[in-house]
Amino acid sequence: MTFLKSKRTFTLKRTALCALALPALLVVGQAGAKTLVFCSEGSPENFAPSINTTGTSFDASEQIYDNLVEFERGTTKVVPALAQSWDISKDGLTYIFHLRKGVKWQSNKLFKPSRDFNADDVLFMFERQWIENDPYFKVTSSNHAYFGDMGMPKLLKSVDKVDDYTVKIVLNAPEAPFLSNLAMQFAGVQSKEYAIAMLKAGTPEKIDQDPLGTGPFQLVQYQKDAIIRYKANPQYWAGKAKIDNLIFSITPDASVRWAKLQKGECHVMPYPNPADVPAMRKDANVTVLEQPGLNVGYLAYNTTKKPFDDVRVRKAVNMAINKKAIVDAVYLGTGVPAINPIPPTQWSYNKSIKDDAYNPDEAKKLLAAAGLKDGFATDLWAMPVQRPYNPNAKRIAELMQADLAKVGIKAEIKSFEWGEYRKRMQAGEHQMGMLGWTGDNGDPDNFLHTLLGCASAKSGGSNVAKFCYKPFDDLVMKAKTVSNPAERTKLYEKAQVIFKAQAPWFTIAHAVALKPVRKEVIGFKISPFGRHTFYGVDMTK
Repeated sequence: MTFLKSKRTFTLKRTALCALALPALLVVGQAGAKTLVFCSEGSPENFAPSINTTGTSFDASEQIYDNLVEFERGTTKVVPALAQSWDISKDGLTYIFHLRKGVKWQSNKLFKPSRDFNADDVLFMFERQWIENDPYFKVTSSNHAYFGDMGMPKLLKSVDKVDDYTVKIVLNAPEAPFLSNLAMQFAGVQSKEYAIAMLKAGTPEKIDQDPLGTGPFQLVQYQKDAIIRYKANPQYWAGKAKIDNLIFSITPDASVRWAKLQKGECHVMPYPNPADVPAMRKDANVTVLEQPGLNVGYLAYNTTKKPFDDVRVRKAVNMAINKKAIVDAVYLGTGVPAINPIPPTQWSYNKSIKDDAYNPDEAKKLLAAAGLKDGFATDLWAMPVQRPYNPNAKRIAELMQADLAKVGIKAEIKSFEWGEYRKRMQAGEHQMGMLGWTGDNGDPDNFLHTLLGCASAKSGGSNVAKFCYKPFDDLVMKAKTVSNPAERTKLYEKAQVIFKAQAPWFTIAHAVALKPVRKEVIGFKISPFGRHTFYGVDMTK
């Protein structure tokens, strides 16, 4: 078998509780230690990279774990991590990863590792999500949504240990974004030795609650809805982090996050209120970093439920909602109206597609043609949290509700706690619901297949529209197997045409990524994927 060589090396209420917890933690540790405080917007569901799909949980766990490969900070470029190099067969089916030696596992009061990272840990990462009789398949959750949404169960033919530092992966079909996929959060590597020890102790869930990784930071303390405290891993294979302590001060309210940033009680904050941005730009102690966001906010129609199983109804709702008015009122210059399911910054974006016009009269005609001339009643789910793609879902829902009432549609706004909201939407309980996405690997596949493909339309998958349309799915599945970017672009452009005609979503907006950072922070970079990475970041004293 002939291989292409790739020998690259890698050089190197709630807020009150939080306010009480934070000062005590800041004084812990050696004198002169550098402590960075991140005002996180919410609590992680757990510290299991294979189970989560929300940015809040990704941020919490990515400080702890490493992947075989990773994205160079601030870019979509794939670089070596736990694998220092790899070989790919000419037919694109076989990948051989050469693992880094001497990588140390973290330890805690429950477990002291007896060996370094090796191939057994890589196999555990795959098998936990892939093999249903693996003892860890159902630990914490059996819903390995991302693994399934990426099509991994059908894609993987075999994952084998060649020796302690070599892993061979064989695919059933070529997968153009495969390396990028392995840099995503679901492929974070956990310790098999720790897993075995916790299984023997009768507490297998501890590996997700008291996580140990090979990453730049180690978990010290987690208090739900209050604080996460990490310390720098002194044995990190790429060198100790420049900051000594990292604290997530969990602060759901954006106005409170901004107040803390102004006072110096936190140094980096996500998801500012658009109305606060002008004041942030004028603050001499703050820098507002910004770049076009690789994201989309949308209203998903549950295409398996009446009346949204009728494309005429979906199109009618699209035309009944005044998108421009929503974006102007809620995003306040920090977003642009969305036409396609992928953002304009994503390669293969189809510029020729026109949006559904705001036209209530035409919407009424379509509803009448669908047998609903008197309208209908529906639910309208609104997220309880700010996300990169949606600064105020409740306000957007209210504006949508008012527009829909004008064409006879009575929409009842519903919401739940964020983890419950996401779980219920993935289960398909809604009729209409707001959600969104920030790209995780820089590839159109991550939007078009992960969010709209048949594989992820099942219960628990990320395709919350439950949209499974063969002409669309055939295109995005074929695009996975093609290596030529120009050919892939043509396939994705055609898929976007079908998306617009079938209207499984009302596309709302693409938001600009804004990150207010205090000026004592050095080297923080905006992630194109909306993540918050603190390895490589420094602070002045």
